[in-house]
Amino acid sequence: MTLKPKQLNEIQPSVKKEKCYSIIWTSVGWSVSVGLGLLCCIYVATLHENDLWFSNIKEVEREISFRTECGLYYSYYKQMLHAPSIQEEMIHDNLTESKRTINLLQRMNIYQEVFLSVLYRLLPIQSYLEPVYFYIYTVFSLQAVYVIALYLTAWLLSGSWLAGALTGVWYILNRVDTTRVEFTISLRENWSLPFLALQVAAITCYLRPQLTTLQQVMVWLMYVTTFCFCLTWQFNQFILLVQALVIYTLDCGDFLTTTQVTTLYLVQVSSLLSVWFLQFCNSMILGSLVLSFIVAALFIRHCQPGVKTGSLVVRLGKVLLHSALVLLLTVTINYLAKKALQLQSDEHIFKFIKSKFALGSTRDFDASLYLCEEAFGLLPLDTLERLAGTLLLYPYVLTLLLLCGMLVMTQQEVERGQVAAFRPDVAYNLLHTLFYGLLAFSTMRMKYIWTGHMCAVAAYGVCGTELWTVLLSALRCNTKLLVRLRLVRYVVPVVMIGFLYYKFWPKLMEELSELREFYDPDTVELMTWISTKTPKQAVFAGSMQLLAGIKLCTGRVLTNHPHYEDKDLRERTRQVYQVYARRSPEEVYDILKAIGADYVVLENSICYERRHRRGCRLRDLLDLANGHIMDGPGEDDPDLVPATHPRFCDAIKTDAAAYNALFTRTFQNKTFHVYRLKKKRKKNTKGSSEPSVTQ
Repeated sequence: MTLKPKQLNEIQPSVKKEKCYSIIWTSVGWSVSVGLGLLCCIYVATLHENDLWFSNIKEVEREISFRTECGLYYSYYKQMLHAPSIQEEMIHDNLTESKRTINLLQRMNIYQEVFLSVLYRLLPIQSYLEPVYFYIYTVFSLQAVYVIALYLTAWLLSGSWLAGALTGVWYILNRVDTTRVEFTISLRENWSLPFLALQVAAITCYLRPQLTTLQQVMVWLMYVTTFCFCLTWQFNQFILLVQALVIYTLDCGDFLTTTQVTTLYLVQVSSLLSVWFLQFCNSMILGSLVLSFIVAALFIRHCQPGVKTGSLVVRLGKVLLHSALVLLLTVTINYLAKKALQLQSDEHIFKFIKSKFALGSTRDFDASLYLCEEAFGLLPLDTLERLAGTLLLYPYVLTLLLLCGMLVMTQQEVERGQVAAFRPDVAYNLLHTLFYGLLAFSTMRMKYIWTGHMCAVAAYGVCGTELWTVLLSALRCNTKLLVRLRLVRYVVPVVMIGFLYYKFWPKLMEELSELREFYDPDTVELMTWISTKTPKQAVFAGSMQLLAGIKLCTGRVLTNHPHYEDKDLRERTRQVYQVYARRSPEEVYDILKAIGADYVVLENSICYERRHRRGCRLRDLLDLANGHIMDGPGEDDPDLVPATHPRFCDAIKTDAAAYNALFTRTFQNKTFHVYRLKKKRKKNTKGSSEPSVTQ
């Protein structure tokens, strides 16, 4: 049938009108994504300012607000601002660990601090923007990137940018469970998770059906985002391992083509190897489980090409055998790699996993440090209550149930020889949220990887066609189904956003109106004293968290610090912590002198800690590791014995002669006590081996 010229003239304006409408609608969608990203950025920046009155406090107070490891990472940014060269400051560093020269770029993921410091020095902004603001505004801007990435994922899955808008709204309203950036600015996850979200959006686009023109672009985008994610977080290998398991499961279920599986694996491998190169051949990357797993999966896949053939029972048997072989080969490769590399830097993580699931010793000091922290415990149920309160949990669970049901039905249709296809991009996101959800439930700190993506999946359920097609069919609304479907997909998200605005906007404004101020006079007094009263090359010993702040605020040399991914450092930290154990003054003195300490800082909050239960206080962990009975009422293991010495951190304050002979109190306030180690020298008197001490 041929169309007459008159009919063609009538169709062309209609096509142009529809194309124009599509461009406008898409432009609005992009504008909303940027708007929500900026809203989130401004929101967390305002919370940070209001909580600390950051713009009005002293520089030392600003630096103290970078608590624990955040202070350590920020100190390298501060250090690089005045460094003559990267090589001098970063590659040959002798200020972070006493008596050691380490390559910071190899040991830690601090390329972002190096990059920002160089960028700040190059840009003409020094006259009106302080370095600290350049740093924190960059991190807050990454939150905007994070929201936009989640927005795009929901948009790609559902085909409607309203899903992205709902995702952004949910992310902001569930801030307590989606991010902690406003009070942990420098944490590695705040740098890396936006790139992980971008990577997931790129994978979602790459796996879309009939994608041809953008395929090569998406591969490069996946590589760049995966590389940035790996470069900015030391836990990258464990997060990528979960993602590799997702890809492996999709491969076994025949949801992906051979090319897609190989490409996704190789993107991970190439990203990790690029980071390995930039981190001066960091052995933790080559000895990572994820690399061993990918090599094993690709090798066994090549050797067993017929896994996906046969009946359902036969296929299941083949998959189980295939998985057993992959697991066996993974363990073998990883064991051989670690032996060849003499790798022990990540063994504390595996000790923690073993202890968490009662597979290993519960007395291991390093594992117990993690187990006793709430962040490494199971996900609290009140998290689900909060997620339900914002209407996020219900559509999320419904979407999961629906997609799982559709997955089973698709497999049954394939088994009967019918043509059926489950969208690979949807399948990936389904398994992604399930696997990372399990990770979040097992370890609360990992919930921030899950909850953001959870918003995108729930929004896809609300705005996608699958859920509403099933519901409308169940309600027998088959007449004019497409019209009803389109109406529901647009009306429901708008109504939900309106309801959420009505319910939570006043609470948001109330939260933003709460003004507080940084107040920690004892720590400020300590940092001021160290800066003005101690030599610049003085070496300080103490808790990991406090020493990170001392390095940032004073630039003094440390004995240990919170970056725990090094076996020797972990052992050194355990030795330094003997100041909170029941050890003799001579033993503690010898330990501190051996690692080059000039001063030791004792904290009352650790020595007399009550925050944790018995068995989880730091002094209890040290007692258990030393084989001593713990403080306070309660049961003790039968092999524990009473200590022969009092607790050092308490006994030294009595000014007994044995302590005064080795230590001199140089500073104290309500929170901290600082002692200088005296110099020990041997007497020349014949036959006398007793040491004497000089000031």
